[in-house]
Amino acid sequence: MTDFTYDTVLSALDEHGVRTITLNRPECLNAMNPQLVADVGRAFDDANADPGTRAMILTGAGKAFCAGDDRREHTHPETEEQARALVEAIQRCTNAIVLGPKPVVGAINGWAVGGGFEWAINCDFPIWADSAKGFFPEVSLNLFVTGAVTALLPGMVGLHKAREMLFFGEHYDATTLGDLGVAWKVVPDADLIGAAHETARKLAELPPLSVRAMKRVLTFASVPDIHRAMQLETDATVAGFMDPETTRRLNAF
Repeated sequence: MTDFTYDTVLSALDEHGVRTITLNRPECLNAMNPQLVADVGRAFDDANADPGTRAMILTGAGKAFCAGDDRREHTHPETEEQARALVEAIQRCTNAIVLGPKPVVGAINGWAVGGGFEWAINCDFPIWADSAKGFFPEVSLNLFVTGAVTALLPGMVGLHKAREMLFFGEHYDATTLGDLGVAWKVVPDADLIGAAHETARKLAELPPLSVRAMKRVLTFASVPDIHRAMQLETDATVAGFMDPETTRRLNAF
């Protein structure tokens, strides 16, 4: 069994072919800094390329899944090139999770905010703990979402509800997200990891060829414009970073 090593992510493979990828910055609720974003992209690329990995679990260490951007380490890009590199690094994670060949089970604990909420939505089988909550603060910060959420979320909740969630940034509990179809399952906090492993092991036992084909075809049949959506998201986020109003709002958040 192959375990990979990263600065801010744990990646461990069990005897069933299930690889657990854990966001590992618990001291800051697994908030996203450039190192975490880079490590998540590499962790999923490595797992997708690993013959021993049949299915994956994505979760967060400690009290949260991912609390969004780490304001303490935020360095506002000064040029469009810097902004685009930052956003494209985030989009590479979604490419690896959503468009990678292997199924991903989400074990969503605590807060899933902004980019963390995006990663939860990117999972094929997102299981949320009872106490988990999610929201999108981006529009209030003069920014934009990434992670193909503009394509994925309307398919889950409908266009009107997606507008509500993305424009107003309201907080949603796990039960509500389950009713909306954003959470595949909602389980008691104590059962979260067990439920994720049970699902991932079922996936790992299935024939890899058909699992990969089903994931690929379902994704592109249900979201045929996913690449276009991600490009539009990238352009809109870069424009937000370049607006001085964004800096003011981020500093006040």
